[in-house]
Amino acid sequence: MTHSDVVVVGAGPAGCMLAGELARAGRSVTVLEKHVAASPLSRAFGVHARTLEVLDSRGLAEDLLATGIHASGLKLWNGLTLDLGMLPSTFPFVLVTPQSNVDATLEAHARKSGAQILRGVTVTGLEQDGSGVLVRGRDADGNEQEWTASYAVGTDGVRSIVRGAIGLDFPGKELLRSIMLADVRLTDPPNGLINVDAGEDCFAFVAPFGDGWFRVIAWDRNDESDEDAPIEESRLREVLRRAVGSDYGWSEVRWSSRFSCDERQVARYRVGRVFLAGDAAHVHSPAGGQGMNTGIQDAMNLGWKLAAVLGGADEKILDTYHDERHPVGKLVLRSSGATIRMLLLRSVIAQKLRNAVSARILRQPRAVDKIAGMFSGVGISYAHRKGEHPLVGTRAAGIPLTGGTVTEALRNGDFVLISERDCTRTDVVHRSDEGPAALVRPDGYIAWAGRSESGDWKRVLERWTGQPCNNVNECSRIRMDGPPAS
Repeated sequence: MTHSDVVVVGAGPAGCMLAGELARAGRSVTVLEKHVAASPLSRAFGVHARTLEVLDSRGLAEDLLATGIHASGLKLWNGLTLDLGMLPSTFPFVLVTPQSNVDATLEAHARKSGAQILRGVTVTGLEQDGSGVLVRGRDADGNEQEWTASYAVGTDGVRSIVRGAIGLDFPGKELLRSIMLADVRLTDPPNGLINVDAGEDCFAFVAPFGDGWFRVIAWDRNDESDEDAPIEESRLREVLRRAVGSDYGWSEVRWSSRFSCDERQVARYRVGRVFLAGDAAHVHSPAGGQGMNTGIQDAMNLGWKLAAVLGGADEKILDTYHDERHPVGKLVLRSSGATIRMLLLRSVIAQKLRNAVSARILRQPRAVDKIAGMFSGVGISYAHRKGEHPLVGTRAAGIPLTGGTVTEALRNGDFVLISERDCTRTDVVHRSDEGPAALVRPDGYIAWAGRSESGDWKRVLERWTGQPCNNVNECSRIRMDGPPAS
């Protein structure tokens, strides 16, 4: 039996992001993964702006950005487009890259940070009491093993063993069966946008990887095949034609698979010492490509909070994980569900109404900003307490600094204090506009805003970290001296 501060079940993007956060904060973490090797195949293909900001705040975005194409928007039904170029972010686009690249980046980061990742381990059970968690499993040779930890997190997907072990239902319903996806070489491809369109009984997504290969996702209302049924290339090609009006010079297929799409969400993301994140907590339609992104952001939210509590902070802050991320999961279910249902409209009248309403909405800049912010994640914010500054709970990445960026300043994984432009201190990060000072959490959201000279930020820092902060130089959990050297 081995003991860790945290046991994570599942080494996908959410699990490895979480493990990396804990390990880099000096916490021992063991990741248990049933697959012996990482899969070179994947469903997800898009990394949104907010996720890129999260990765950049840990120095992980630059190399990943070189692995795919930067799609500046989405081309929708009836020739409509959703422009992402105006997003208030350093990354005003969707990075189209196979999920395997994201997986490799995050697993390497977790291992380099000190996380122990054990592959070939099938978790068979989990128990908890007031002092810790016991996880049981079998290794690749069939040997029974046990692991203990102060906390455990299930990032083990739709069929989560952890979710079942803590007695949580996964309420919801199946939305679509037998969605086909494939990586296809196209010789006469569409533009560099992500293309989405629908026919009378089908829809398709086409996304460029930038190297002549494209991810194609297609669904046919009349195809009820099982998930493990092989895909006939001619059938997939024909569905693409019906949905978008062309096969774009279809050349060859290097990989294909099927999956079914559910809409489900657990009622609670925390039960005692056990947490759920990613697909173990919420699943939804592929519209908007938000599944992997939401899971990574779940992990970022939970990781620094677990590390803080293990370092002496009040355990009550762990409840804020559910309070902040459950509403986000619910929003993603609703927005992606609404999008996919617009693609499923069958009657000509309903389709014409959809086209007219969509065109009208996308002519309004404020509406476009809201929709783009929702799908990209940059519009996500968390609730703040009564009496707190309205900026509390909002994303900090857009704050302009006199040197560097907020995501660069966050790379140590600590809180960051950004002072007003007119602040005379020389050992703090300064904003370059007329906005207020802000205390930024390790996950890039604002924990406090106001006048830095008031010292109110110190009490907020103590509440989140459990560490006394009598003066600025004693605040061991805060970065005061600006971004690290590049």
